Amino acid sequence: MKIPMYQVDAFTEKIFGGNPAAVCPLATWLPTETMQAIAAENNLAETAFYVKDKNRFEIRWFTPAIEINLCGHATLASAHVIFNHQGHAGPRISFSSKSGELRAIKQDDLIHLDFPAYDAVPVADVPGALIRGLGKKPRELFKGRDFMAVFEKEEDILSLAPDFAELAALDCLGIIATAKGERCDFVSRFFAPRAGVPEDPVTGSSHTMLIPFWAKRLGKNILRAVQLSKRRGELFCEYRGERVFIGGRAVTFFQGTIEI
Repeated sequence: MKIPMYQVDAFTEKIFGGNPAAVCPLATWLPTETMQAIAAENNLAETAFYVKDKNRFEIRWFTPAIEINLCGHATLASAHVIFNHQGHAGPRISFSSKSGELRAIKQDDLIHLDFPAYDAVPVADVPGALIRGLGKKPRELFKGRDFMAVFEKEEDILSLAPDFAELAALDCLGIIATAKGERCDFVSRFFAPRAGVPEDPVTGSSHTMLIPFWAKRLGKNILRAVQLSKRRGELFCEYRGERVFIGGRAVTFFQGTIEI
């Protein structure tokens, strides 16, 4: 069986930046174990699979180790493929997913993801594994799907040297480290060793919690964010109450076919 595949760098305007994702358009769903094997073979942070169902697309995401319930950069990459390589008419795409209805809206050179917003719940006692894993104690800690560790300044985020074995012991999918930005509204990094992704270059899903937090903390609904990984990525954010808009650019690195 031959399956088309694209590799797209998301949340960047240049090749070798942002976060690479593989995208596989399917006519019908493959067995879950086959999609997981493809994701492990790709060995990227995420591989997205989608199936067109009338006027919408069903989408699923896999790390090299597990299937996850929400991924931003691979959704952005999928929308980029649908808009630019699959002949989609119109500026909007609707996705159905394990996290409910998601949308992608194309506006000029940006694709805006319309995702659910999640509130950050304060954590009173900071786990020792998190302190040891990040190498320093955060000023504040919150929990949703992920832990969100808030630090004093951008330099704190840049200087983190994570111990992934310690972070993998935490009961969460990933760990967000964030602080107010110097040349943008806020910065972050994201670590998910339990999911087979030690450090994710740019993480759209983490911004479903970051955007509401920083919008309320900074008193503004339109924000610009930078993820401070080695590849870096830029995100154009908007808080809309129960939803967030996460805007970014994407570029195609390659397109071809895989055989299974």
